[in-house]
Amino acid sequence: MSDAPDDAPEAASATDGPREEPLAAALAALAGVPTSFSRGDEVLFPPRDRYLAVATALKAAGFTMCSDLCGVDYLLHLDRPLPGGVEPQRFEVVVNLLDVERARRVRLRVQVPEDDPVVPTLFRCYPGSENMEREAYDLLGIRFSDHPDLTRILMPQDWEGHPLRKDYGVGRVPVQFKEAPGPR
Repeated sequence: MSDAPDDAPEAASATDGPREEPLAAALAALAGVPTSFSRGDEVLFPPRDRYLAVATALKAAGFTMCSDLCGVDYLLHLDRPLPGGVEPQRFEVVVNLLDVERARRVRLRVQVPEDDPVVPTLFRCYPGSENMEREAYDLLGIRFSDHPDLTRILMPQDWEGHPLRKDYGVGRVPVQFKEAPGPR
């Protein structure tokens, strides 16, 4: 029998805290996805065919904000360290998701082959990611299937090529200056 008064709150157990059922469901959906840690963040490496399912499961687990999405060209670094089971590809889509309520962050790194640079869009799962995807498309040529408006966002519509690719030719763009005014 306890010496605590009947109206005293029960002592919290070590397992009390935020409800983790959605996270457990997400972890089940993430089974087999290679994982590493970088700068204190968990990093997941889903294959392209599971990318959207993993992002959807993480959203259900509380990662409700896509704070960043970008593309990377690893043309000169194909030997970069990756977890076992992850085959390095030239391109990578990197997504940072936040769980604001629990102050957690997770990063997704999806390998994208050069000969088929296509991944599913996150737009329906994370509205607001469409412009970040358009930037990755415009500058690196990574296409996002089912994107509502996959058009250039930074370069002119008639621009040829993708300027952030490591093999993009550095050309000379003529700059026209107005004639400098003479002394007054």
